[in-house]
Amino acid sequence: MWATSYSYLDMMKPFWRPCVGGAQSGRTDGLLWYKDLGSHVNGEFSMAVVQANSLMEDQSQIESGPLDSMNLGLYGTFIGVYDGHGGPEASRFVNENMFSNLKRFVSEDEEMSGDAIRKAFLSTEHQFISLVRDQWRTCPQFACVGTCCLVGVIVDGVIYTANAGDSRVVLGRVDKDSGSVSAIQLSQEHNVNHECVRDELRSLHPDDPKIVVMKHNVWRVKGLIQVSRSIGDAYLKNPEFNRAPLLPKFRIPQSFSKQILSPEPTISIQNVDPNDEFLIFASDGLWEQLSNEEVVDIVHTYPRNGIARRLVKAALQAAAKKREVRYLDLKKIERGVRRHFHDDITVVVVFLDSANPNSSVSMKGGVGLPATKKF
Repeated sequence: MWATSYSYLDMMKPFWRPCVGGAQSGRTDGLLWYKDLGSHVNGEFSMAVVQANSLMEDQSQIESGPLDSMNLGLYGTFIGVYDGHGGPEASRFVNENMFSNLKRFVSEDEEMSGDAIRKAFLSTEHQFISLVRDQWRTCPQFACVGTCCLVGVIVDGVIYTANAGDSRVVLGRVDKDSGSVSAIQLSQEHNVNHECVRDELRSLHPDDPKIVVMKHNVWRVKGLIQVSRSIGDAYLKNPEFNRAPLLPKFRIPQSFSKQILSPEPTISIQNVDPNDEFLIFASDGLWEQLSNEEVVDIVHTYPRNGIARRLVKAALQAAAKKREVRYLDLKKIERGVRRHFHDDITVVVVFLDSANPNSSVSMKGGVGLPATKKF
């Protein structure tokens, strides 16, 4: 991470709010942060985060209660998982602004909708790009910082999901007769390792034969990044940032007039089925290690209390097995070095029970984990 970023972080500190304390605060255990069980408007939830990078790039939140700022009577639960890359600044910024932007548009429209969520994504993008522009002369590398964004809203028996990047939300639906659980993926991912995403980019950029290229056995957009949608990554959206003083390794030789990455989320809307029991929101660090079916089976089989922490442990055990090391030895590896074994992992499990409008909560995941590199 570049040294000048710390001045930006210091500048932003007044705008970062701590999570609600008391019974709703989480706990830390080394590189692990967790909230084993809490209440939200639509039931209970469990959260866990484990850090792998020198600087924690995953951010997350759960906001439950009023979903507008005009007392419209909309009560529900907002979940956000933001998987940063290139640094933590974009994911932290989104963690502090996405929900307030959504409440603003919901108030203006006087209803929750997919369009209000979309406008919240684009407004948050605009705000962050404006910060990049303001910091361009003193810290040009902010143009390379971005974040994947996964958002869920549960309100009035409806589940809204919006995604830009490669995080994922999976629904657990239980067959009441057999007791078996099925995994239903609600989000669409934007990673160019999927052929359909490469095809989409090629159709959007027909005159650019190198819009996606294979590099180090991995497909990448312009040889630089795996995701095709994000918030931030200004250097792949605005030509004004594709120049010095940006580091040469991030500059694209050819000029471009059309943004390469997009902040547009894909949005799905569906009614809650009586058999829908829980939702699992997680950064790709979880899904790299465990399948949808493995994850829903764990949540369905074990007690709710500590279930997100159990999922993180299962992912770490799978990562250790792949690298032929013991799980206990993996736990001893310092952040930074740990990144060679697994990514930052964020998990939010939301259970769908009877509504309780009095269960308001505002929580940021990972609060208290190491923020700066040890020397």
